[in-house]
Amino acid sequence: MNYRDLPCTEALRDTPPADQPSPEIERLCRLLSQASLFNGLGCHDIARFARGVRELKVGRGDILFHRGDTCSGFHFILSGQVKLAFTSAEGNEKVVDILRPGQSFGEAVMFMDKPYVVMAQALTDASLLHIAKQVFFDEMAGDPVFCRKIIAGLAQRLHHLMADVESYSLRSGRERIIGYLLREEEREGDGIANGRVSIRLPTSKGTIASRLNLTQEHFSRILHELT
Repeated sequence: MNYRDLPCTEALRDTPPADQPSPEIERLCRLLSQASLFNGLGCHDIARFARGVRELKVGRGDILFHRGDTCSGFHFILSGQVKLAFTSAEGNEKVVDILRPGQSFGEAVMFMDKPYVVMAQALTDASLLHIAKQVFFDEMAGDPVFCRKIIAGLAQRLHHLMADVESYSLRSGRERIIGYLLREEEREGDGIANGRVSIRLPTSKGTIASRLNLTQEHFSRILHELT
């Protein structure tokens, strides 16, 4: 795993008082503006996060953190995919979420000031930003609009969690898979051609099956029935 501290502090110090941010600050703005959390913030507003931002380059299979590790901030995905999962001492795994570019993770644990309750692992080569929690808290203290965005994001996560519980409790395996495939088609699909829909699975069948609370065998069997 490669870490790169963005030299934004020096860039910010050298930025002229006019609306001419340094190239490094402009780069930081472009990266962070991909997150809905920072939508609506000007470049000079985003630049205040400079001292707490670190860029990470990870390879497929790299562990970003383990369950029980101390949370020092949250991550934002620029490219690639990351899974969040529970693991047992016996080696069993339950995938909680599969995250993609534009998504972030770790905020809730950061606010609770507790260790991570899941592990995070790169499913592909990936680029991420890590935003230190103290810088984040400092900015929240003086910006109520920013605070509302944080609350909205956490509320959306809770809504998705409740939808997962409903799906696991009330929907059959077939219904869960069809729902997943429809969401994938909407996100990445090429549409309908000759009455058929072609969908490329974004990661392994085992990972997707765990995310849907199914065994890989059950997942594969239903996929075969649907083709």
